[in-house]
Amino acid sequence: MPKKKKSNRKKRGRSPGSYQTPEITRVRMPYRKNGEMFARVVDIYGQERMGVFCEDGKHRVGRIRGKIKKRVWIRKGDLIIINPWAFETEIKGKKEKCEISWRYLKHEVSWIKRNNRLPQILKLDNISI
Repeated sequence: MPKKKKSNRKKRGRSPGSYQTPEITRVRMPYRKNGEMFARVVDIYGQERMGVFCEDGKHRVGRIRGKIKKRVWIRKGDLIIINPWAFETEIKGKKEKCEISWRYLKHEVSWIKRNNRLPQILKLDNISI
C-alpha cells in the first residue's frame, strides 16, 4: 500500500474582503397564539439566566432553552424571542420568568427593522443597556 503524500501548504483563513452577507430567505417571527414576543437582553446573571426587557414593557428573568443552550451565545443587547411562563403566580416585587427560545442574527435584525416589524419600545435608543 503506497504512503499518502503530505501537503506542505499552510491552511489559511478566508481572504480579506471575501465576506458576503447571508441571503435572507426566511426570518422567524414570534408565534403570538402561543404567547411568544420580542425582547431585548438587558443583563446577564449567569447559569443560563438573563434579564430581559419585553415587548409588553415588563422586565423578566429569562432562562435559555435547553435545545439552544450549547449552540447559541446570547449577549447583552441581542434581540430574542421569549415565551412567558403561564403557570407562574405573580408575586409583588419579584420579576416574572420566561424562556428564551430564539436569538436573531445581525442580518435578521436589520431585515426586521427595514420591514418595520420591530416594536418601537424595543429600539435600542429607548432601552438603557
